[in-house]
Amino acid sequence: MLQRSPRVPPLASPSGRTTWQAVRVCHAVGGGQTHTAKNQAIKKRGYDITRNPFFNKGMAFTLEERLQLGIHGLLPPCFLSQDVQVLRVMKSYETKSNDLDKYIILMTLQDRNEKLFYRVLTSDIERFMPIVYTPTVGLACQQYGLAFRRPRGLFITIHDKGHIATMLNSWPEEDIKAIVVTDGERILGLGDLGSYGMGIPVGKLALYTACGGVHPHQCLPVLLDVGTDNEVLLNDPLYIGLKHRRVRGPKYDELVDEFMQAVTAKYGMNCLIQFEDFANSNAFRLLNKYRNKYCTFNDDIQGTASVAVAGIFAALRITKNKLSDHKFVFQGAGEAAMGIANLIVMAMEKEGIPRKEATRKIWMVDSKGLIVKGRGNLNHEKEMFAQDHPQVKTLEEVVQTVKPTAIIGVAAIGGAFTEPILRDMASFNERPLIFALSNPTSKAECTAEQCYRTTEGRGIFASGSPFDKVTLPNGQTFFPGQGNNAYVFPGVALGIIGCGVRHISEEIFLTTAEAIAEEVTEEHLAEGRLYPPLSTIREVSFKIAVRVVDYAYRNDLASWYPEPEDKESFVRSLIYSPDYDSFVIDNYTWPKEAMEIQDV
Repeated sequence: MLQRSPRVPPLASPSGRTTWQAVRVCHAVGGGQTHTAKNQAIKKRGYDITRNPFFNKGMAFTLEERLQLGIHGLLPPCFLSQDVQVLRVMKSYETKSNDLDKYIILMTLQDRNEKLFYRVLTSDIERFMPIVYTPTVGLACQQYGLAFRRPRGLFITIHDKGHIATMLNSWPEEDIKAIVVTDGERILGLGDLGSYGMGIPVGKLALYTACGGVHPHQCLPVLLDVGTDNEVLLNDPLYIGLKHRRVRGPKYDELVDEFMQAVTAKYGMNCLIQFEDFANSNAFRLLNKYRNKYCTFNDDIQGTASVAVAGIFAALRITKNKLSDHKFVFQGAGEAAMGIANLIVMAMEKEGIPRKEATRKIWMVDSKGLIVKGRGNLNHEKEMFAQDHPQVKTLEEVVQTVKPTAIIGVAAIGGAFTEPILRDMASFNERPLIFALSNPTSKAECTAEQCYRTTEGRGIFASGSPFDKVTLPNGQTFFPGQGNNAYVFPGVALGIIGCGVRHISEEIFLTTAEAIAEEVTEEHLAEGRLYPPLSTIREVSFKIAVRVVDYAYRNDLASWYPEPEDKESFVRSLIYSPDYDSFVIDNYTWPKEAMEIQDV
């Protein structure tokens, strides 16, 4: 309903009719904050309002608002609350049996009515997350040329080098606090999708808001298009990106350098820049290059590490021992594997284990077999985990030789955890840890059912993609835990934005892993869950943000002072609300009699 200022009384017009004087438009956003940057947009009236996703409320506009905004007659005469609109969206959604069609419905809604989009997502986040993000977003990226409806995000190409600062001015929002950027070279486990990779930053930032409460107008998705080496895309007439091979070397580095400088020059050094789905050759290099210069992290390295270690921490309550009592074999030695391994080592060091001893508990298998000392062409990251051991070629042989307590799959090789490997793990351990973390689902190393059936229910399972519950012949039912990075990055981002962290330390991700594990109850563990239910992810993100804010102030990483006394209340004040707001308009008066129409 229209909010009339108590300080502005009704006015008497020369004709003696009573008129209401409206005050300056404010579009209120969550947490009691006022989005003043939107005031000028509200000065538009009529058709533009109904086409602006930030302001559009569809048929929820009251009669007063329709008269004020000049949209009376542009909408059907019925008034539908936001709750009823959610039901209408669900009716349409349920008519679709294809997940890509469901994705398109939701993305179209985001383009049309932003608040309703987030209200739908938050109404059942466990149901909608697999559609707006993994695994469906992988299919959406592959079909992005067909699914593309309306530009969302900023496309910066290698040919725009020298003009990125000007391009940022094209973006309508000024108060950007978080950017997710990709160059599309390693989209999930699907490889080089070039410009089609924009679906990933868009999906990630939707979860920033839906799971963490970061304000959507503060988020910017970015695609750095430097070309693609995907022959199918290069020959596809419908491909929407640059049709030449990837530019590498100095020109590539100059583009990324200019991008980082332009972002911080425009939005400040506190602007969070999340790197997403860069190839291994660039991911580590860029993280090491920028981590101490900018407010940045790589979700594939650090976010994946945090959620995986959170699952391991929860599993320790089942195995009843310490982290340093475990031996880990990794299928894969890319950015995800290295991120997890390094955080495991950090956690072991926190237990009091020397770093050199901790690294000896990590065994890695790549496309050439076990990573051992003396093997040629090892990069710095692999060299750190190279074992003093004879060469072993296959994962099955490594498992038989090493007899690990845990196997972690992050190489996007579907079915890599074969039945013999799972049987061996069950023979070595009373409660083996089986983490099949690759996604999308087709790339999972094994399914939840394969793990539970082969290990006779003793396997402690986690996956990167969602799996349905599994009931064994003995009647035992398990609810597989999904190690989704969405447990990590929304809460971390909210905390970092809230206190103005300029450089993100690794300890923040270890702190986050501990916070997630603490939310797993004994009841969850008994059901096979290593993570809290996705339905609670907004509360989990809130608690992570509070921990991050507390850590930042205790370790002098925060920029905003004075330090809030009540950090929980402070973080809650930052959270975006998807509920509709009411509008009032500058210098606009209308007859009281017009308002009486609403009583008819």
